[in-house]
Amino acid sequence: MWEGLAQTIVDPLWISQPSAVAVRLWQLAGSGLLWKHTSTTLMEAGLGLALAFAVGVPIGIFLARYRYSGQIADPFVMALYSTPRVVLAPLFILWFGIDLFSKVMMAFSIVVFVFILNISEGLKTIDKDLLELMQTMRASEGYVVRKVIIPWIIPWVIASMRLAIGSALIGALVAELVGSSAGLGWYAENSAGRLDTTGVFAAVTVLVAIAVVANAALGLVERRFLTWRPTI
Repeated sequence: MWEGLAQTIVDPLWISQPSAVAVRLWQLAGSGLLWKHTSTTLMEAGLGLALAFAVGVPIGIFLARYRYSGQIADPFVMALYSTPRVVLAPLFILWFGIDLFSKVMMAFSIVVFVFILNISEGLKTIDKDLLELMQTMRASEGYVVRKVIIPWIIPWVIASMRLAIGSALIGALVAELVGSSAGLGWYAENSAGRLDTTGVFAAVTVLVAIAVVANAALGLVERRFLTWRPTI
């Protein structure tokens, strides 16, 4: 339908056409630019996602395990979560520079709250009998974390990761739009500035492919772990 519209009713200048997008992707792949821009965005989003995971999961566990601290921190966490980090992108460029670090921090600032809030909420559903049994057996805090808490939050981690992948890509793209010289976001903006809708759709196509592949990989992990429940 898209191809037909572009050939009959709508000027391709406005919507491009799938065949032109395929040709553009082939040209970009042949010139090496496709890998250059894709790898740049993947690195920015991937590092931001990894950092958010490393920081967000422990904070989420802490806030759920220590309820009093969680109640004190909750208003501040929600206030920061509600802050539109997208409008802070120029400040991130100012604070962290125009290179890789600012894009990583932008992705991190968006994704970290996904892990904090989901993990914290997930632990509120934990089986209290398991925790009471651990206390009765005088298990150490480290043992409880390894044997009960971490296995329990695996489904919540996977669910968080599904949301985080898209959010990390958004963070990296927004930072690229503000200031960058490479990346899929930069390529889309540069193409739009030249009224090159084919280039914009080429960047979008690659981003969609990345999200689909990442979610398919998470689906494999999900099938591996979601049937498993913590055992003593």
